[in-house]
Amino acid sequence: MVDPGAAEAAKSSPGRSEDAGAAEGAHRSDPPVAGSHPSTSHSAPHATVSRSTAAQHPRPHHHVPDSTKTAGVVSRGVAAVLDVLTVGALMGAIWVGLALTLLVFGANAFHFPDRGVLFTATGFAIVSIAYNSTCWAVSGRTLGGVVMGLRVVNRKGERVRPVVAILRAAGYTFFAVGLLWVAIDPRRRSLQDIVVRTRVVYSR
Repeated sequence: MVDPGAAEAAKSSPGRSEDAGAAEGAHRSDPPVAGSHPSTSHSAPHATVSRSTAAQHPRPHHHVPDSTKTAGVVSRGVAAVLDVLTVGALMGAIWVGLALTLLVFGANAFHFPDRGVLFTATGFAIVSIAYNSTCWAVSGRTLGGVVMGLRVVNRKGERVRPVVAILRAAGYTFFAVGLLWVAIDPRRRSLQDIVVRTRVVYSR
C-alpha cells in the first residue's frame, strides 16, 4: 500500500530539483563583482618576466672606469707639469681676489697687494699641497690627471684617505724628483707611492 505522504513528496521533488538546477545555473552565470581583478592571475607571469628581464639587463651606471694598468713616467710627468701650471694660476687668482677685497673695503687708500707675500716658495707650497691633497681625497684626479686620464688610488684600487692625500701632496711638493723613480721601479711606483702605499692608474 502506497503512503499518501510519500507520493505527495515524490510529486513535489521534481520541482525542487528544477529550482536547484536553475539556481546553480544562475550562480554560474553571475557576472564578476565590480572591483574584482579577474586578470590578476594572468598578469602575474608578465610581471615575473619583466622583473627577470630587468635583472638580466640592469640599468648602466655612469662612471669613469679605472684600468688595472699603472701609469708610466711620461703621462705622469705631463700631468705634473699641468698641475704646476694650475697651482700658478690659482696663486694668481688668489692675488686678484686680495686686490679686489682691498678695493671694495678701502677704495680711498687702495693699493695692490705685495706679490712677495704670496708668490714665494712658502706660498707655492701651501697652495700646491692644498690643491693636490683636495683633488686626490675627493676624486683621485687633479686637472693634470683628468687631461692625461690618470687617477690616484690605494693598493685596493679605492680612493685614498685625506691624511694619505696630504702626505702624498707634501712629498711631491718638497721632493718632486721622486717621480722619476717610476721609470726604474718594475711596478711603476714613485718614491711617494712606495711610502704612502698608493699607485696611479689609467682612468678613461
